[in-house]
Amino acid sequence: MGSVRPSQLLWTYGPGALVDLPNLSVLTMGLDHWQAGLCTEIAEPRLLAAVRHELGPQVQSLRRPPVGDDNVDPLSPEALRGVPVRPFPRWLRCVKCGLLAEYDSGLFELAPDRYRPERTRFVHPNCEKGKGKKSDAVPARFLLACSNGHLDDFPWHWFVHGGPTACRGTLRFFESGASLQTENLWVRRDGCGQARSMVHAFGGEGKETLPACRGRHPHLDAFEKDCAEQARPVILGATNAWFPVTLSALAIPTGDAPVEQFVQEAWEDIKDAEDLGELRGVLKQLKRQARYPDIDRYAPEDVWEAVRRRVAGESQEARPVTEEEMKRPEWEVLIAPDGGDNDWPHFMAEACDVPSEYAGKLGAVSLVKRLREVNALLGFTRVDSPEEVFDENGKERVARLTKGRTPWVPANEVHGEGVFIRFDEEALRAWLDRAAVRRRDARLFEGHKGWRASRKLNPEARYPGMRYAMLHTLSHLLIREFALECGYNAASIRERIYSNDDESAPMAGVLLYTAAADSDGTLGGLVELGKPENLGRIIRQALRRSHVCSSDPLCSEHDPGKDRSLHSASCHACGFVAETSCERGNRYLDRALLVPTFECRDAGFFE
Repeated sequence: MGSVRPSQLLWTYGPGALVDLPNLSVLTMGLDHWQAGLCTEIAEPRLLAAVRHELGPQVQSLRRPPVGDDNVDPLSPEALRGVPVRPFPRWLRCVKCGLLAEYDSGLFELAPDRYRPERTRFVHPNCEKGKGKKSDAVPARFLLACSNGHLDDFPWHWFVHGGPTACRGTLRFFESGASLQTENLWVRRDGCGQARSMVHAFGGEGKETLPACRGRHPHLDAFEKDCAEQARPVILGATNAWFPVTLSALAIPTGDAPVEQFVQEAWEDIKDAEDLGELRGVLKQLKRQARYPDIDRYAPEDVWEAVRRRVAGESQEARPVTEEEMKRPEWEVLIAPDGGDNDWPHFMAEACDVPSEYAGKLGAVSLVKRLREVNALLGFTRVDSPEEVFDENGKERVARLTKGRTPWVPANEVHGEGVFIRFDEEALRAWLDRAAVRRRDARLFEGHKGWRASRKLNPEARYPGMRYAMLHTLSHLLIREFALECGYNAASIRERIYSNDDESAPMAGVLLYTAAADSDGTLGGLVELGKPENLGRIIRQALRRSHVCSSDPLCSEHDPGKDRSLHSASCHACGFVAETSCERGNRYLDRALLVPTFECRDAGFFE
């Protein structure tokens, strides 16, 4: 029916999400409807172990979404390769006569165009105002959703009659004014002429007049029983209709030998080789394709032995790991004196000097000249964005991708570059002992407890603390500053925070990196800014800008305990970034932890 980028199936148009095509609105179906054989596997054992920790040990693999080929006959079976979708919402509206009915009611027709899929549309063939021509029919713009991930058609007959009704007469949707505000949008039933404005579907009146949530998951063709959440109207195309729940991992050298890393990367190409002779042929073909630049370094005999060891090891199920455990190996590689194994084609780091003016605050800086990130989609939420991936008291709030237990999850891999900054642990602990920092901690903790209590979660669980909040805030300030200097837009720069106050193995660092599916993520501009002569100036500029916000004094005086929010002195004008860049959805931010503000003068980590 159309096309989207593979990465969009993780971040924007995944299972359960609506895709707004030029003439249609369709729903991406669940993984039960996908053809798993068309989805190639991505090898990233650490991420797979973390996914199993969240979804269960039955998850067998991470797979790329199926990609179609534009150079095929659109009438051939090969043209159907892709992700299955279904028209949603089911209700359509004629653009001329206003007829409102289901697309399968017999009143509308589908007009497909296989050679120009973007022209496929529904039409109203018997429109009384069409003057003998077929009028276009567009999706109705209102839906129902709830915070448990359910999505349903708007109950038009119920709404017009103010409650349950057996009436199934013809409905019309029309506008009574020049503006498109809800009070000017009306639904009328032909015959009796009963009409109602859409303004009555929202607010307190909407809660009283709309039916209870039916627990519908249209992407799974399923209904869940006993949903206690209040269904609320959402606009077609609204950003709160689908929020992805994802996990990501950096591909780092973890094997005992370089050949094991090569086998891990090329596993999908070499795993079917039955003997050494067949493997030699596969390696020659890969060399001609130039897919692995270091393939000449590995003797076929060594590769065959590594393959046999991996096959034997895969018979033992990998132990599931938490997100925290997944970050620990990355931290160890990033803080290594030599910057890790630079012989690996997907990771290369180089240690450099710390800017002299911040030598007492920063412990080390590394230029990550090459990295690979793998992202996996675990589920999604609606109405409310997910603050946690999964919670011990709220797992049911994350909608599933399949009816049963998920056997595999969609994933994608991107390549990029970055700058890693490690903080001095002694300076950080001395800062955490300040009375002013403890007061800011108590203030943010009150907001944390209120936020979680309002969502029926354990109020005191999952609080990251001041160490994380300070690192997170500086990360956002640097993202905004990097975007002005290096040429990347701010939404293409991401963060990865390493924070742990364990006495024996603490972590305190920030990795800022670009990650794109093409060469845009590896142009070198970000690495150049990590050099001491540039990084010192950028940190100084970022801190200077954060002293005063254009929303001050309201921004600096914001108390998260009063409105149950998860940020203190931070807002869109000073500290928020694109949610694709932030790993916490712009939460746990407070610029008073970095520099003096109007409201707090003595809690800043930097002088």
